[in-house]
Formats: sequence, structure tokens, C-alpha cells
Amino acid sequence: METDQGKLFIGGISWETTEEKLKDYFQAYGEVVETVIMRDRTTGRARGFGFVVFSDPNCADRVLLDKHTIDGRVAVPRDEQHSVVKANGSAVAGPGGHASSKTKKIFVGGLGSNVTEDDFRKYFEQFGTITDVVVMYDHATQRPRGFGFITFDTEEAVDNVLHKTFHELKEKMVEVKRAVPKELSAGP
Repeated sequence: METDQGKLFIGGISWETTEEKLKDYFQAYGEVVETVIMRDRTTGRARGFGFVVFSDPNCADRVLLDKHTIDGRVAVPRDEQHSVVKANGSAVAGPGGHASSKTKKIFVGGLGSNVTEDDFRKYFEQFGTITDVVVMYDHATQRPRGFGFITFDTEEAVDNVLHKTFHELKEKMVEVKRAVPKELSAGP
């Protein structure tokens, strides 16, 4: 997704949480112009995260200072412009975060449930030699979690991939970000 002033990623929300409920909750911080709950394209089921856009970027800053519980779940807001998301021992820097850090590893989000490690490798080989491919799975259900990591043999390959933020993989748009080592991340 493009990053906008006033836009927050909201993770850890209940599958029952609706756009309306998200909007009602965050209205306490200021005018909400848009809420989106990300859903599985096939099943329509909520994926446990979404986005909130405030008319005033200062409202988003205030949201980041508080803890939030929505529908009994702890919601985790992150600023899309400076966010660092920790996953599998790596962190993902959003634009303006640690994106300038040199790395050979990328995070790929929004993977379809039908994407195999082989599909993943075949698509990204066009950018450089791949040394490692990981599609993340839920340990309990053994179902794909919708993201993964690719490690290349050079930092230049990562730069090549990042010429575009979005790539089409098996008829689905996926988002690519530079992964940075956890110890370099500024997150909590």
C-alpha cells in the first residue's frame, strides 16, 4: 500500500471486527476518513489486520501513544511511514524507516494461499540469484500466513526488486519491502 500521512496499519484485530467498528473506535482520536479490513479474496474472511486513515496526521500520532483493545483483542497500530514490523527474526522497514539499510533479504506480504516456495522462487529469480526462500506457515493449522522472505546473494538484487513496491504473483498483488536485521530495528 502507498503510505499516506495520517494512515495507520492496525494489526492483531479480531476476525469479527468490522470497518464500522474500527471507525467508531478510532473516531475518539479525530476524524476518520477511511477504514479498511483486509480480507481473504477467496473466502471473504477477515485476515486480522487493516488500515485507518485520519484527516489530520496528528490524530494518528496520538493513537500510537495509547494501548488499544477492540472486540477483546489487543490491536497494534503502526505508522505506515516509519513502521518496523517484526516477523521471523527479521524486521521490515517501511518508507522512511530503516529502508536505507543494505540487506540481501526482502519481506513479501499479501501472498495468496496457493503460492508455494517454488512459485515464490521462480518469480523472484528474475531479480538475482536466490539463496533462501521461506513462506511462513501457521504452526497450528499448517496454512500459509500470507507472507514470506526471499534472500538473494547480493544487495543489488534487493534494489532491483524494490524498483516496484507491488509485484503480481499468481494473479495477486504482493507488497515487497526491505527486511532489516531485528537488532537494527527501532521498534519495541
